[in-house]
Order: sequence, then C-alpha cells, then structure tokens
Amino acid sequence: MIKYNLTCKCSFTFDSWFASSEEFERLMKRKIVTCIECNSNDVNKSIMAPNVSYSKKNNNNNYKFQKNIKKKIIEYQKFIEKNCRYVGDNFAQEVRSIYYDDKKETKGIYGRVSAEEIEELHEEGIETTAIPWYDKTEN
Repeated sequence: MIKYNLTCKCSFTFDSWFASSEEFERLMKRKIVTCIECNSNDVNKSIMAPNVSYSKKNNNNNYKFQKNIKKKIIEYQKFIEKNCRYVGDNFAQEVRSIYYDDKKETKGIYGRVSAEEIEELHEEGIETTAIPWYDKTEN
C-alpha cells in the first residue's frame, strides 16, 4: 500500500491510498481518480516527503557516533582550558592587540566572539577558528 497526497485543479488537497504506484498510474490513465470535493478527474500527486523509518541499530549507531564526537570536543576543550588564557567577551580586542601590537603572548587565547566580529577579523587578515563549546552544566 502507498499513500499519496493529491491536489485537484480546484486547489483542494486530499490523501488517498493505492495498492502500488503502478496501480495509481493505471487508475490515473483510466481517469478513475477523482477529487472528493468537486468530482473532477484533473488530479495530480503533490510533493511529499518519504516516510522513512530507521532501525534501532541505526539509531544506536548514530547515538554512539554523536557521543564520541561530544567526547572528543570535551577533550579539546579541556586541552584549550589548560593551555590557553580565557579572555571572555574581549576576544576580538585581545586578538587584535596581539596581532597589531606584536605582543609576545606565550599562551594562546580563547573566548567568545560574534559571527560579525569573526568576519571583521578575517577581513583584517587575522585567522581564527571557532569550535563547538559545551557548557559544563549541560548533560
């Protein structure tokens, strides 16, 4: 069985079930499929999203994959926290100060920056890298 969303020339939309897609085509050619609103046989299939079901194994693999990614990100986060200086919301100012004033910063820096500030830094020739950051209070 297959379910199609159908649209009539009168703009009425309705669903109908068919034994197969071939059966739908056969009934359409014979002009048996009609609109339930105006009784016209000028009916077409609407665009539909497929109803895809995932196996439990795929869901479990996806969960494990996401968990591994989160674990790696947290490892990077711990490394950054240990080896770099946190500058908070002053990241753009601090990185410009290091870049333009040629400060000899012994540690890298990390902090928060808006997408607009990242774009401005890139336009100035200052390369930055954004990474996902998990809040320690999150599960």
